[in-house]
Amino acid sequence: MTRIARRRLLKISGTGAVAAHAGGMAAILASGRAPALAQEQTVHWLRWTDFVPASDALLKGKITQECKKATGITLKLETVNANDLQSRITSAIQSGTGADVIMGFSNWPQLYAESLADAADVAEEIGKAQGGYYEVSKQVAQVGGKWIGVPWSAGGGLIAYRKSWLEEAGASTFPGDWDSYRAVGKKLKAKGRPFGQTAGHTFGDAPGWWYCYLWSWGGKEVEADGKTVVLNSKETVESIKFAVALWKEAMDEGGLAWDDTNNNRAFLSQTISATLNGASIYIEAKRKPDTYKTEKGTPMFQDIQHAHIPKGAAGQYNNPGVFTDMLMKYSKNQKAAKDFLRWIHSKPVYDEWFTSQQGYTCGATLEWEKHKVWDADPVMKPFHDLPRVGRLVGYAGPPNRKAAEVVTKYIIVDMYAKAIQGMPAEEAAKWAHGEVAKSYAS
Repeated sequence: MTRIARRRLLKISGTGAVAAHAGGMAAILASGRAPALAQEQTVHWLRWTDFVPASDALLKGKITQECKKATGITLKLETVNANDLQSRITSAIQSGTGADVIMGFSNWPQLYAESLADAADVAEEIGKAQGGYYEVSKQVAQVGGKWIGVPWSAGGGLIAYRKSWLEEAGASTFPGDWDSYRAVGKKLKAKGRPFGQTAGHTFGDAPGWWYCYLWSWGGKEVEADGKTVVLNSKETVESIKFAVALWKEAMDEGGLAWDDTNNNRAFLSQTISATLNGASIYIEAKRKPDTYKTEKGTPMFQDIQHAHIPKGAAGQYNNPGVFTDMLMKYSKNQKAAKDFLRWIHSKPVYDEWFTSQQGYTCGATLEWEKHKVWDADPVMKPFHDLPRVGRLVGYAGPPNRKAAEVVTKYIIVDMYAKAIQGMPAEEAAKWAHGEVAKSYAS
C-alpha cells in the first residue's frame, strides 16, 4: 500500500494476546479481579457523539466503571462530533500522540492503514467467538488479508417518513421508484412538506444518499479492476439531470448546507416529510413523546415508518454504515488497548451497549442478528438486514484507500451539488470523473 504523504493526508482528512497471562480475558472476567500487569493502565478511546444519547451515557457511566473493575484499566472515553473525527485522526498520526483506539467510519481505516497496529489476534478471536463477521465489516478492516482494525458495528440508513402525510399525498406506501418518489414529493412540497436530504460535506447522510442514488441509475466510480474510472457515463449524466429536477420539485433546497444533524431537526420540527437517516429520528421522537408531536397533537413517533431508498433502472441499494475500532500504531499502550478491546467486544459487555442502541446499528458479527432487540419494535426491524444487502463506496472496485479518498473529498456528493447549483449535467460528470481519476492514479 502506498503511504499517504503528510501534506496529502492533511488535505483529504479535513503486543501479545491477553491469554498469555492470568488465564486470558476469560479468567479476568470470571475472577472479577484485575490482572497485576494491567494495574494503573489507562486507555484513551475516541468515538463520535452517538446519535443515540443513551448509548453514550452508558459508555461514559456504567461501562467505564465496569472496565476498571473487570480489567484494571482506566478508560478515558472521549466523544466528538463525527465530522471532526478525521481531523483528529490526522492530527494524532502526524504528532504521534493521541487516543489509543479511535472509531473509524465506513472505509476510513483504509486511509490510515500504514498508521494502524496489527489487530489480527483480537479481531480473529472475537469473530470466532461470535459467528464470524459481516463481509462489509471484514472488507474495511482488512488490507491484503491483514487486520487493521476490529469491527465494531454495521448498520446503514433508511428513509424515515411521516406515514399520514404521504397518505394525504396519495401514497399508501412509500414510493418505491424514482418517478413515483418525485411525483409524491412534488405534492408534498406544494403543501410545505418537502422531502429533505443533504448535499453538503457531511460524513454519513450525504454519501449514504448520493452513492446509492448513483448506483440505482447504473453509474459507478470504477470497473471491477479497481483501476478503470468510468464515472462519466450516460447513466451518470441522466442521474444528474433527474437529480436537479427532483431537488427543485420535491426537496428542501436548504439541504445543500446540511450536516448529519440538520435533517433530524428539520424532521422533528415538521418542516420535512421524509429523509434518509439512521433510526435516530424515530428513537428521539419515541424517547420524548410529549416533546415531539404531530400537528394533530399525537406523539410523532406513532406516525414514523422506515423505507428503503427508491429503486432505479439498475436496482435498489443501500450503503452500509460500518464502524471499526482502530488501534493506533503510535500508541504506547498496545497491550492494555488490546485487553480493553477484547473486553468491550465480549458478549456480556457489548450486549449492554447493543441493547441501548435499540436497533440503530447491527453488530459487526452475525451473533447479534438473533438478539431480542429486533423483536421489540417492528418499526426498527427493517434495519436488521442492512449489513447483508448493499454496496460499499468504490463499487465496482474494492473499498480501498483510493475509494476512501474519493468519499472523503466528497467528489460524488459535489458532482450533484454543483449541478443543483447550476453546472450543466455533462460538465458536472466530467469534473467528477477527472477528480476521481486523480485519486485512482495516485
